[in-house]
Amino acid sequence: MGENQTAVTEFILLGFCLGSRIQMVLFGLFSLFYACTLLGNGIILGLISLDSRLHTPMYFFLSHLAIVDIAYACNTVPQMLVNLLKPDKPISFAGCLTQTFLFLTFAHTECLLLVVMSYDRYVAICHPLRYSAIMSWRGCFTLVTTSWACGSLLALVHVVLILRLPFCGPHEVNHFFCEILSVLKLACADTRLNQVVIFAASVFILVGPLCLVLVSYSRILLAIVRIQSGEGRRKAFSTCSSHLCVVGLFFGSAIVMYMAPKSRHPEEQQKILFLFYSFFNPMLNPLIYSLRNAEVKGALRRTMCKEGHSPLE
Repeated sequence: MGENQTAVTEFILLGFCLGSRIQMVLFGLFSLFYACTLLGNGIILGLISLDSRLHTPMYFFLSHLAIVDIAYACNTVPQMLVNLLKPDKPISFAGCLTQTFLFLTFAHTECLLLVVMSYDRYVAICHPLRYSAIMSWRGCFTLVTTSWACGSLLALVHVVLILRLPFCGPHEVNHFFCEILSVLKLACADTRLNQVVIFAASVFILVGPLCLVLVSYSRILLAIVRIQSGEGRRKAFSTCSSHLCVVGLFFGSAIVMYMAPKSRHPEEQQKILFLFYSFFNPMLNPLIYSLRNAEVKGALRRTMCKEGHSPLE
């Protein structure tokens, strides 16, 4: 097995099988999206760190979501852009598995962070008087650390199971990054154990968290209906609806990818789905949170005013 595995020392990422002109157009378009992703999430991180009014549990969790989104993009998009310019440029076996590990870590962590954020909103709206006691800073750090730790450990399990497989050729990955299902197709051995673990992990990290999120927001919606103040009802609904947009975009596309019958989704369609939830979703997250959140827009205005008045001072 060791000899067979070392027979393949690098992979070729096929990416999108399109003409050279279309690939150049995609290169420019994806470069723009990549820049928007980094800029948007960077602005979110900067505002949260600079504005003391955003030093709350909700924005603490949002800052970690922004970090995950930046990491998502930096893990997959540069390699995809390189492949659009040089389709035959290989990626090493170790580099491919590292990319797989990082992608799974960030995906798992985002799932758990979305659950934590939904719980935070549930406590804030349904138990406002106990919010400070329940969502203490110690508890927030514990929740975030647990999310990152569980995401990393589960990703490590997948990578270890891949390492036990022999890879003796072919060496062409039909994807724009080393996605785990595409890599498994190149193994020269039975991958049923890997498939079972992937499905079980999907139930644990997708279906389970999604159910918890839906339970939290169903309780939140019932509480919002009971709010007497129209302004308070509007504010609560605006905040929660932005969270639900992110949850729907992320969990929906991920469940389709890993739990729907594969025969219904050709490989090219799977690539588009991966573009959506690993590339477009990180770009849309800061737009959803900033455009629908008065506190973030207020923090942006205050920061810009400070910058505008600083030369006069």
